[in-house]
Amino acid sequence: MLEQAANTAMTIGPTVLAPQGLLFRRPIDVVRAPVLSVDDKRTILAAWASDFYAIDSKPSLRHVPGTPEPVSIDEVQSALRELDRRYDT
Repeated sequence: MLEQAANTAMTIGPTVLAPQGLLFRRPIDVVRAPVLSVDDKRTILAAWASDFYAIDSKPSLRHVPGTPEPVSIDEVQSALRELDRRYDT
């Protein structure tokens, strides 16, 4: 089921993987979400980092549906590192 959701996320954005009503404004919000498993957090952040969401004129920025503004790929990668640090993976 998570794989199907991950594929859907490419079309409608990583927030589709989140429980109903949970909004991610920034990548660190994913890391801090207590209702998500580590694997779900990693899946969401990996989708967010995808080139699929890169802005054509500014490829270092990612903008996904359901988020208020673009974020830098550095911010997404920082959230992934924080996830690794917190869960020692």
